[in-house]
Formats: sequence, structure tokens, C-alpha cells
Amino acid sequence: MARTKTKVHSRLKSKEVEVENRIVVIDPDKCKPNSAAFAHLKRHARGCGKNCIEVIKKTVLVSEYACPVCVNRCKQCPGDAVSVVKLPSNLSTDTTHRYGPNSFKLHGLPIPRPGHVLGLLGTNGTGKSTCLSILAGKVKPNLGEVENKPDWSDIITYYRGSDLQNYFSGVIEDKLHVAIKPQLEAGFARRLKGKTVRELLKKRDERQMAEKYIKMLDLETILEREMQDLSGGELQRVITACVMCRNVDVYMFDEVTSFLDVKQRLQVTDALRSLVHGGKEEWGKDGAMVASKKYVIVVEHDLAVLDYMSDYIQCLYGQPGAYGVVTSRSRVRNGINQFLSGFIQSDNMRFRAHELTFKVTTSDFFVGDDEKEGDNPSKSAGKIGALRYPDMTKIRKRKNKEKEILSKFTLHIKSGSFRDGECIVLMGENGTGKTTFMELLAGVSDEQRGKESTIGCTNFAQDGDANPSLAGLGVSYKPQATNPAYRRFKGTVQDLLEQKINRALSDRLFRLLVIKVLAIDTLINLPVASLSGGEMQRLSITICLGSPAMFYLIDEPSAGLDCEQRIIAAKVMKRWVINHLNKTIFLVEHDFLMASTMADKIIVFEGSPGVEATALQPCSVASGFNHFLRNLDVTFRRDPINFRPRINKKNSRIDRIQKKNGEYFLFDVDDADADDDEL
Repeated sequence: MARTKTKVHSRLKSKEVEVENRIVVIDPDKCKPNSAAFAHLKRHARGCGKNCIEVIKKTVLVSEYACPVCVNRCKQCPGDAVSVVKLPSNLSTDTTHRYGPNSFKLHGLPIPRPGHVLGLLGTNGTGKSTCLSILAGKVKPNLGEVENKPDWSDIITYYRGSDLQNYFSGVIEDKLHVAIKPQLEAGFARRLKGKTVRELLKKRDERQMAEKYIKMLDLETILEREMQDLSGGELQRVITACVMCRNVDVYMFDEVTSFLDVKQRLQVTDALRSLVHGGKEEWGKDGAMVASKKYVIVVEHDLAVLDYMSDYIQCLYGQPGAYGVVTSRSRVRNGINQFLSGFIQSDNMRFRAHELTFKVTTSDFFVGDDEKEGDNPSKSAGKIGALRYPDMTKIRKRKNKEKEILSKFTLHIKSGSFRDGECIVLMGENGTGKTTFMELLAGVSDEQRGKESTIGCTNFAQDGDANPSLAGLGVSYKPQATNPAYRRFKGTVQDLLEQKINRALSDRLFRLLVIKVLAIDTLINLPVASLSGGEMQRLSITICLGSPAMFYLIDEPSAGLDCEQRIIAAKVMKRWVINHLNKTIFLVEHDFLMASTMADKIIVFEGSPGVEATALQPCSVASGFNHFLRNLDVTFRRDPINFRPRINKKNSRIDRIQKKNGEYFLFDVDDADADDDEL
């Protein structure tokens, strides 16, 4: 039987009268055969006499051209299993890929440029990983034709006249070779079990550059360790080095800075940019010519790092899980600022009702209604004023089965003080004891168990070798790693919340300021074990904030969250704990934007990672940032539009001026556009 020729539509906007577009998206996890949602849709199948709603065996299909009656029935489907999403009117053309009926579809594609770093910015679920799969040739775009899928010749014809025509021609003719650094999922290291870091790098070293990346990314001390024994940050750096050692034409990095500290993020950024800007040092004699033909595409949620590493930006917006739209290519500063503002000027499209800004105002933290200072019992009761903790020392030893000491880490903590309504941010490299300090404050270390010794009490020094903690005053601790008990939990999110923070659920303000803003209400009926990393992170933050305590210890809350969720989570934590409860937060965070948004005081950790380190006294935000950044030899400034911190290009004019003045973090806003500073 002859194959039906696919009709290739034009990418140009149609001149026909635009009509209202909508798509019906069905969540397969919520619409299984035994669910109430499946029974609801089955009961109304063909209820209007047409094939608007069909049930084929164990699958429900809803037509894109369903009548208004059937669309309303879909909206009434129980369990939020069906969502009806209204599309912008300009999305009638340029459909790049669709996974199937009632599934996610992507409009547009990123357009990489040889010799430059292209950064992709967008929320989770809007198609960034799909874009990488298409550009890598792993997924063939169907141009929205689910049944009559187009050939590669049709696809190249579709993109005729654009840079993607030559790009796809090179991919299908095997002239462009692609290497991808994927997201680090749970179980990624298990697939490489038994291989050492040295063996893996040697196998991937097609350009004889392994030694260079070993030094740039500080991998010397872990070369003989096996992959399954690496931490998240170590595994991230090893996999990144392996991809950079490949001799290919297109390099793709999906969330390359997850689990890394600020210093390591800058090291990875310098190594990544050297692929297209390294010249002879990177590619040999004809380095400049070779580098000008290389493509680098990066997906990143840390806005400061994405700003620093990218030459151009393309944003993705849309409804997560329903559709995604790729914007046109723009300068880095303009692209990020337009995404934060929620308005794409080139498309004249507003995709978010509110603007995301890093300027802290009183209205951001106003709890609302007619609440006065005396109306909130949780704010007025249990005030502790100022507390001071003493000098402390913690020694951690790692032993083998024979009880022999393999390694020893010593953390020295200098005495300091804090008070109600403050957020103290802990900043330092990985391995300098930030999590160890949090465990001491929470009272969960081995020598503290069974020995009540509380910071601030008169008898805190009577317990000999046991360091005092805050456990006796009330602590809510969210550790760095996801609580394994949550993954093993058999019930839904609603069941877990009722078990952990049932009292907070009855608080109207908690539901309004925390649960609704973090979008936990959309996860209520999902099994806890099925949640993604970002969803689990938001749930962990909610449980931590909902637990009654005097002190909230939160370790790396941005892990797994996209750029928009990080800003929202920062404001939720500060609004609820600091403004509403007037309690204290101790926060470990490597995302500089999130840290600068929340910090009232800074504790800097310095020393030799994994060997010996010192936690300095709490200091002001300006002193802490300047001290920390001086050690990294990096300067920051604030953007005049939304006040987000931006990393200055190394040896640029502003970088030299700030270092000369000793201002490594410039709090004053400069109205000058420094996006193209001269070296």
C-alpha cells in the first residue's frame, strides 16, 4: 500500500482568521481503567452523538475538535485527570512535534549558532529536554502529524531558509556528531558500576584533553574511586568532563551545574565556554577555525550561571505538560529579563500575569487580611531574642569494615549569635562542613544523641564532648537528600501531609501562602512514590514549613526546582517563617540568586574541602558576600531592571573597577548596560 504523502505546512503565520485554539490533555496516571476519571469519561463517551470522547480498550481519546458540551464534561472530570488548556492564537502554525493525541506538543525549536553558546531557559515541563532530543537526532520531529509522520526530506523542506535547514542536513548526513550530558537521575551511577573515574575518562578521551579537564574540574583526588561511590557533585563533574573529551561537533549539556557549589559552577562554565572560545589551547594549530564550527547548547536553571556562560538565550514558555513555545534568539540580558517579566516583546506575548523580581519590598511579605502584630499568636509567643552559640569542633571519621580510619574531616566553628526573624545563609564550597553544621544545630549527630545540651541555656557547656544544639528549643530540619521514608510511603500526597502536618493544614494562611503558592494542591491526589525530583522537593519544603518549630534548618531547597520555582520558593520561605512566624532560618544554598534574595546574615565556610574547614562568625550580607567572592576572585553586580545578581565577565571593565574598589558584590544598581563589556 502506498504511503500517504504528508502535507508540509508553512512555518509562516497564516493570514486566515484566527480562531480560539484549545487542547485537551489527559494525565495517564490519573486516568487508569479503575479510576473515577476513567469511569466518568467512559460514561460520557459519544454522549453527543459524535466521536468527541472515545474509549478504545483501556485508553481514552478526546478529539481536538470536541464540541463545547464534551469539553465541559472533560472539565468536570474528577481527580484533575483532564485539563483543558487554551492556546495563544498565534500557535496555529509552526508545530514542531507532538507526542500523540491529548499529549504534549512543542512549537518552534532552538536555533544553535556555530562558535557560540546557546542557553535555554524555561520552566520544567515546557519542552527543553524534548528540544535537545530533536536537535540530537534522537527524536524525529513529526511537525504535529501524529499519524502520517513526515520524512526527513519533508522536515528539511519545512525549515528551508532557516539555520535549521543546514543543521538537520548535517545531522542526517552524519556530518554533525552530537554528545549529550543528560540530567543525573536516580540510578544513573548504577549503570556505570564497577568502573573507576580514570577508566571512564580514558575511554572517552577522544581529543587527548582528559588531563586538562581533570585539573580544571578538580578531579585529581577521585580518579581511583568507582562511579557508584561518587557524590552527586563529583558524578556531575566527571560526566561533564567525559562529554567535553569527546571529539564531536555539537555539545549539549542538560542541567550541568546541579549539585555543584559556586566555585565548581564557575569552573564548569569556564571549561564549557572554552569549547567555542578556547582557540589553540583547546583545538590545536587551527583552533580558532575549528572552534568557530562547534555548537554548544546548555539547559540551566541557575540564572546567574546561565547569564555568565551563554552568548545567546532562547526562552521556552507554555503550560507544563501541555504545550511549550520556543522564543526567538536574543541577547543574554534581554532574554532573561523578558522571561522574568513574563512578556516576550518580539512575539507581543504575555505568558505570565506577574513579574518575577529580586527587589524585596514590604508588600512582598505582607501576610494580608487585617492581621496586626498582636493578632498572630505564633508571632508573639515563644520569642527568644538573641541567642549565642559557643566555639565548637566536630570531627567526622570514615572507617572501613575493619574499623580502620580511611579519612578524617575536622570542622571548627567560631562562636556567633543570631536572633528572631533572621535568615542566616551558609556559604562555602562542597565538603567544607555546611551540612555537618546543620546536623549539629538539629542535634542529630551521633555524639549528641541522648545528651540534652541546648544552645542558649546556662548548662550548655556541662556535657563534655557533646556539642550543644537547638533541638531542645524546637527544630524543623529539611536535609539535603530526599527523606527515603517519603519514597517508601504508600499513600498519596494528601495522606502524607495529614500524617506529618495535619495541624498546619487547618491553618487558612498556611494553605494560602504556602500550599497554594508552591502548587502542592495540584499534587494532592498523586502517589508520593510517583513524584518527580522537583515535586518531591516542593513537598519536603512544605512539610518543613508546616512543622511547628523555633528554628527552620533548610539544606539546598533549590535542587530539582526550575528558575521560576526557585524565586517563588525563596519568597514563600521568607514570607512564612520570617515575616509571619518571626522565626529563624538557617539556609544552605549554592544558587546565588536565591541566597541573595533570602539572606539577612552570612556564615562563610573556608578551608580545605574534605580535610579541615572553619565556619566564621555570622556577618552582614555585604561583608559575607565580599569575603566569599574574594576567595573565588569573582565579582557580581545587580541588574537595574529586576535587581537580579549578574556575574561580571572576567577582566571586563566593571570587573576590574569592582576589584580595585574591593566591592566584589555591588549592591548599588548601575543603570548602564554592561552586557557587552570590553575586555
